[in-house]
Amino acid sequence: MSGRSVTSWPSLQTDLRNAGADWVNREVVTDQGLVTSRKPDDIPAFNRKMIEEFAEGEHEGQHAAAHATARREARA
Repeated sequence: MSGRSVTSWPSLQTDLRNAGADWVNREVVTDQGLVTSRKPDDIPAFNRKMIEEFAEGEHEGQHAAAHATARREARA
C-alpha cells in the first residue's frame, strides 16, 4: 500500500497508514485505478466510480504501481 491513497472503514486507518498508505476520510478514493470506499452507504458512489474507471481503461503508471506494490508485499 506504500504511497497509495485509500479510504476504508475508519477503524482500519491505522493499519493502512502503517502499511504506508495515505488514508483519507472520503466516500470514494481513486489512486491509479485502485478504487476504495468506506462503508455500505458509500456503495452507490463506489459503483459509479468503478464504472467510470472501467470506461477510462488502464491509466498511465497503473500497471507499474500494481507491480511495485506486489513486489514490496512479497518481500514483507
